[in-house]
Amino acid sequence: MVARISYPDLEANPELKALTAKIISERGKLHNLYKMLLNSPPIAEGWLNLLTAVRQKSLLSGRVRELVIMRIAVINKAEYEFISHTPFALKEGISQEQINAIESWNTSTLFDSVDRSVLAYTDSMTRDVHVPKNIFEDVNKHFDARGMTELTATIASYNLVSRFLEALEIDPEPEPK
Repeated sequence: MVARISYPDLEANPELKALTAKIISERGKLHNLYKMLLNSPPIAEGWLNLLTAVRQKSLLSGRVRELVIMRIAVINKAEYEFISHTPFALKEGISQEQINAIESWNTSTLFDSVDRSVLAYTDSMTRDVHVPKNIFEDVNKHFDARGMTELTATIASYNLVSRFLEALEIDPEPEPK
């Protein structure tokens, strides 16, 4: 696959050097997603700030965050996102069996009541946008106002990520050597 638009020439644009360094310091490397975002430095910077808040400053558990991200990747057929987050999901305690079952979580016995309420909320927000009262009430039993805000922002943010990745057909990251 080749991305639908070109990645910017990072060497030719000195404006990008500081932002590129910031992205690398926060993400460990310059992923293709961020390379593409650098076509618009203000968007790249805002994106970095939002996703840093979601991934690194939220009180939401890493397990819940990665469960949400993996489910969104499945729903939106965002292979880049799914592959990129599988190691994070495993690190946060989601088993390989659960990852394999995430596509059909609603018929699986591998997910507890919190997982199931989070996954139902994720499905509803991702597929329908409008969340039925019963789904909201079920997930809200497990989270306070901050938790619901962070959960909702995580779902919304990773829908943004997958839609951006897929619309521009951003190249998958190369396999580690």
